[in-house]
Amino acid sequence: MICNLTISADGYSAGLNQTEERPFGDDGGDGWADKLHAWYSESSEENREEIDQILAAKAFIMGRNMFGPVRGEWDRPWIGWWGDNPPYHAPVFVLTHHAREPQPMEGGTTFHFVTDGIESALTRAREAAGDGDVAIMGGATTINQYLAAGLIDELRLHIVPLTLGAGTRLFEGVPPLKLEQVKSHSASLVTHVTYRVLS
Repeated sequence: MICNLTISADGYSAGLNQTEERPFGDDGGDGWADKLHAWYSESSEENREEIDQILAAKAFIMGRNMFGPVRGEWDRPWIGWWGDNPPYHAPVFVLTHHAREPQPMEGGTTFHFVTDGIESALTRAREAAGDGDVAIMGGATTINQYLAAGLIDELRLHIVPLTLGAGTRLFEGVPPLKLEQVKSHSASLVTHVTYRVLS
């Protein structure tokens, strides 16, 4: 299983106090939250290989915080941040504590809501993917759970040259890992690094 995550140079994928208006948290008024993911759109051509690779999986897993800002029971019809046609075009398994019927979308994406843990989500995603890859899209808290459980084979990190200092951090609470760097690519707004997780 692989994961993809954009992080700051000090390892954060989001700041503090995430809300619907500020999905990546507080930015101190300097717009860092926009800068964190600017590489994906502003430099799309020099990052085309990485963008295509992110969306090449045949099934995806994400945490509820990545899916949206609704907390607790599903008390409104939230369908994700991406509009009617999300970019995944494959089954997406959303980890949550609150049951919900699957949400089909345009383009072949269907969000499935999994209430019985990370291993159940992985089992369902592997079944859906067949011979294809399963990718965890985030956020960092979800990836940390899979890393701690020893369930990630490959880390694909997109490291942006800014620091946040606080927020949701990759590797938080994860035991020490042995990683092997297998690929890197520097672009104007980001450095893409792929690690194989050895232990």
